[in-house]
Amino acid sequence: MTGDGTTGADADHDDRPCPIRPAAIPNTSIPRRDRHTWSLFEDWCTAHGEPSLAASPESLARFLHAHPAAPTTQRRRIAVIDTAHHRHLLPPPGCAETVRAALDGARTSRLQEVAAVIGGIIARLPEYGWPSALFARRDALILTLATTGLPYTQIAALRACDVTADAGLDALRVETGRGVHTLTSLALAGTGISPRMVYQRWCEVLGHRTRYPSTRMLADALDAVDGDAGLGGYDRYFEPAGKQSLSTPIDRWGHTPLAATPLTARAVAGIVRMHLDGRAPTHLQPIARSQHPEQIPAPDPVPRVLLDPGYYERGTLARRHAHGLLDDVDSVLADVETRADSLLEALVDFLESETARVPADTVE
Repeated sequence: MTGDGTTGADADHDDRPCPIRPAAIPNTSIPRRDRHTWSLFEDWCTAHGEPSLAASPESLARFLHAHPAAPTTQRRRIAVIDTAHHRHLLPPPGCAETVRAALDGARTSRLQEVAAVIGGIIARLPEYGWPSALFARRDALILTLATTGLPYTQIAALRACDVTADAGLDALRVETGRGVHTLTSLALAGTGISPRMVYQRWCEVLGHRTRYPSTRMLADALDAVDGDAGLGGYDRYFEPAGKQSLSTPIDRWGHTPLAATPLTARAVAGIVRMHLDGRAPTHLQPIARSQHPEQIPAPDPVPRVLLDPGYYERGTLARRHAHGLLDDVDSVLADVETRADSLLEALVDFLESETARVPADTVE
């Protein structure tokens, strides 16, 4: 049970952690070997008017920048601060992408390069047409979130309430109650891509599905080039504080699951890799089968044959001749059957006589 009357599980999933005053933290709760590090962080927070519990990732990043040290020392400081937050059931600030970027400059540089490539990919995605525009809007948001450097498992688990458009920056802010706290790459702005617009375009799709849960109506809206018949304004039906999944699977016909089903981490990774490798499918509209059977051309008419006037007499004569040849067939077959019975009887007599001649002592 925490100080505000909630259980530990509730505090772990609370998206708004309550700060704890430094006076409420007994010094004995910190191991002796970590007290110097914690006191240094606590004094810095007090001097800057920020809480040490729960500390924001930005505060921790500024603290690390104000106290430069070797990477191993900085990691040790982060571990001490995160452990103190764990003891009070608060999200650890050291897990945020902001802190990771402050520690690893090479990784930050790589993410900026990837963001520049992703910006060019998003710019080439189609804006209209069914179902290609639907896939484009969803994939654009996934690619934008990939510039944060978050693992694919965390991107797949994002809910609507976890992502917001930053009011001061043209970026998306990701904040969850499980310690995820980051911002999309600011390098996207240099490519002419607006993360806020990417997010709004996908919210328009989700809002349209909330208002009109019809795939056919969504297809008509995405096929419309003019703004009046398109999806403009449908983002007002989207609930930004909702708990529904932000991403969803889409089949080749543009249908999504009836129940809210998030993309798997494997699917998110596949989408990002295919776009980065230039292997993303175009998602053209499948050609529907015709409801009417194909017209089978009529066969050519059989040419008429003119028969000889004497064909009847010749046929009668041929049948009479055949009857004469086959007249004794019954007698021939009866003779064959009689001879076969005789041979079988002789064979049986021969076998019985040979068996009788064998001495009895040789039979086992």
